[in-house]
Amino acid sequence: MADKTLTCKDCGCTFVFTEGEQAFYKEKGFDNEPQRCPDCRRARKAQNNKSREPRGNQFRR
Repeated sequence: MADKTLTCKDCGCTFVFTEGEQAFYKEKGFDNEPQRCPDCRRARKAQNNKSREPRGNQFRR
């Protein structure tokens, strides 16, 4: 397995999907290559975590 250069579907930048990352994906059973660069993955994860935070007393009466 050689390193692969991929293009992020969010920002359009290219990033390297290393041989080690490919082995990790294979070991975990992931069939698809990453679609986002590490920066966009981090931003998306942070946004998802933020939207899951409780919003105070919205269910109290």
